[in-house]
Amino acid sequence: MKRFAFKMFLKKGCEDEYAKRHAAIWPELKQMIKEQGVSDYSIFWDKDTNILFAIQKCEKDTNSQDTTNVDPITQKWWDAMSDIMEVNPDNSPITVPLKEVFHMD
Repeated sequence: MKRFAFKMFLKKGCEDEYAKRHAAIWPELKQMIKEQGVSDYSIFWDKDTNILFAIQKCEKDTNSQDTTNVDPITQKWWDAMSDIMEVNPDNSPITVPLKEVFHMD
């Protein structure tokens, strides 16, 4: 199992809406993420910078932010979230992978 951490960028004033949308995450999206081998997925919000920090465990070398083979459910989610996050031209969230420098089990 590999861990993958990354940061994303929330638009100012969209904090409550982001939390609301994730509280009602689509069951089919959640299932798709699990089927892709992603588990133990958390997103944290830094209110001082509006940066979202995410970490997930992945069975494969890919993760939920992989844009090479995007399924329609994920694309629909990205489209729905594009108004409150900084996104790429395809509406995928701009993500910056983070290098792990310490881990303790």
